[in-house]
Amino acid sequence: MSAEPADRVHLRAEALAAEGIDVVRVTYPDLMGADRGRDILLRQLPHAVGHGLAFSRAVYHTAALGDHSYIPGGLEAGMPDVLVRPDLTTLAALPWEPGVAWCIGDVRDPATGLPVPESPRDLLRQVIGRLLDEDLTAVVGPELEYVLLDPDPDAPVGWRRYAPAPGHVYTTGRTGDPDRHLLRTLRALHALGLDVSGGNREYDSGQFELNLSHSEALDAADRAFRFKAAVRELARAEGRLATFMAKPLNDGGGSGFHVHLSLVDADGRNVFDAPREPYGLSAPARHALAGVLAHAPALSALLNPTVNSYKRFGPDTTAPWLVNWGLDNRNALVRVPPERGAAARLEVRLGDATANPYLAIAGLLAAVQLGIAAAEEPPPPMTGEGHDRGAATPLPTDLGRALGALEGDDQLIDALGKPFVDAFLTFKRDELARFQRYVTDWEFREYARLI
Repeated sequence: MSAEPADRVHLRAEALAAEGIDVVRVTYPDLMGADRGRDILLRQLPHAVGHGLAFSRAVYHTAALGDHSYIPGGLEAGMPDVLVRPDLTTLAALPWEPGVAWCIGDVRDPATGLPVPESPRDLLRQVIGRLLDEDLTAVVGPELEYVLLDPDPDAPVGWRRYAPAPGHVYTTGRTGDPDRHLLRTLRALHALGLDVSGGNREYDSGQFELNLSHSEALDAADRAFRFKAAVRELARAEGRLATFMAKPLNDGGGSGFHVHLSLVDADGRNVFDAPREPYGLSAPARHALAGVLAHAPALSALLNPTVNSYKRFGPDTTAPWLVNWGLDNRNALVRVPPERGAAARLEVRLGDATANPYLAIAGLLAAVQLGIAAAEEPPPPMTGEGHDRGAATPLPTDLGRALGALEGDDQLIDALGKPFVDAFLTFKRDELARFQRYVTDWEFREYARLI
């Protein structure tokens, strides 16, 4: 680290100390999108920025309950280090943890100084870089849903829905949120600087949706990553569980991750807008839409990345299950909202809330770029409920099929990089294999007493 950056880091540390900060929390996203990290004393910040914090690279290959996948660079290589350096542009004081500031870290291979293939944030940077080479900037607006649960030792899973009040969709206030969870969460996320625009209770009891304002793609992914980590932490402080599972309980619907995206040129003009062209969309917008549809089966592996994800889909749900698009139609996989001009955009409704924001956005932008390069037109828009299997191809119906679709999509693999895709496929197939060996309570209830 040069003398000038070192001086700036020391000045930043002094400013933090003056604000009462004595601990810096450095986190980074793993393949699941969970936050891994370390709390360091403020006096260690210059060393962390200059040298980096050492973590085992095998953390990327570690599942939620500690199971390891055999991915190159991990266990079989002796679990070597990666170095994580705080990105001070993301530094913010934690409103609910006095004396603590939080930042995202950049992960590097200490031998080469380069990103490791499993780093989701760097994968997104690579995709964004190719768009920038074409003088295009991706603008993204994430929408995320989650379910809030109260502890209940008598419930089958140990948790029950917070504030059961059926039918209060799109409501605010104490009817569907008697403990004012949403208000506390909105204020905390605003104080953290995540640029939330608002929120409400969603379709199911205990389900909430909070929207993040549109921004450039990396910033949007950073805020979505921090949003999920912050919501989970805030719920823990309430003695509750906030889960982003696609379908956490049998008696309710699922939680989505909808991604609004557009492209602007070097002059800041939205290149998707074209009032005189079909649907009010420019050729690049229509080609981008065609690209998302063409690669939707493979994208399912990134946007619906768990065994549980596929229990959210079906004709009797509002989750898309066919490869189609529509004009202001929420039954479609890709909805084109009615706004045009600077607000012209695509809303990709494929994802569920378990998706890693970096991988989801990287995959979508790669498909957009492939679509623009192929210059193909999308099919006609769907209308109504859009459940006609003859008019559109079904999406993969389980994680195994989605992983197979990703493995078979050579163009998307080239766009994302084979080392990343190979690591992701190995990690997720290990997860699928563990599930297939597990005896569920449904199986015991269905079979044990009669046969």
